[in-house]
Amino acid sequence: MKDLMFIEWSEEGPVATVWLNRPPLNATDQRFYSEIREFFSHAVEYLPRARVVVLAAKGKHFCAGNDLADFQTLNPDNAPERLKLAREAFWAIYDSPFPVIAAVHGAAVGSGLAIAASCDLVIAAEGARFATPEVNVGVLGGAKHLSRLAPQGVVRLMHYTGDQYPAEKLLPYGGIVEIVPEEKLLESALALARSIARHSPVTLELAKRSLNGIEYMDLKPGYEFEQALTRELSAYDDSKEAVNAFLERRAPIYTGR
Repeated sequence: MKDLMFIEWSEEGPVATVWLNRPPLNATDQRFYSEIREFFSHAVEYLPRARVVVLAAKGKHFCAGNDLADFQTLNPDNAPERLKLAREAFWAIYDSPFPVIAAVHGAAVGSGLAIAASCDLVIAAEGARFATPEVNVGVLGGAKHLSRLAPQGVVRLMHYTGDQYPAEKLLPYGGIVEIVPEEKLLESALALARSIARHSPVTLELAKRSLNGIEYMDLKPGYEFEQALTRELSAYDDSKEAVNAFLERRAPIYTGR
């Protein structure tokens, strides 16, 4: 494990809380992207007891976007390496073996929106704002991540205007699970995490792999993909423990095996 400057974390039983902490706005830069990629690519090492992760942020905003100084020096020669690091940071969250719940307050714009949308679930505080403001600063990106939170018409509206939209505007589309008072944001995210973490760790890991795998598949190959993971899961003791506990009307005791 590496010493990280902008990421903090703690574990309470099977639930881990990870904080973005790059004052004053949690703006992303090359160092921050590198740390996000490092942490979530090796999440099992950093969070050995976790089954579910809550991704929150310290300060006034969840993440107010990319550090604009990076865009001032962006050119066709250095863009490939810089942009690759950014997308690998987002993918590390998306591909993490743990379900990840974003707890969003303040602004989640640009790269902040992409970070939130890379998570499995999003809970937002009242007054939270989302945007893809890339057109405002001479770059592109974020629309595909936004499509995990809103339908295409809203994606195009937000992408073309670059304006910020309140979480309440996006809630009806299902990408945001719940909007709560800001003082209850972390509590609500942790409660949801605990409700998920009661399940077998191996089942949750395979469920995450299943959901990621089928997200953009058609019905038939998608269901076949799920069945293949059911076959894999059936080799684990936890699979039998789940069904036996259900039939015996008792709480299951999972071992991760």
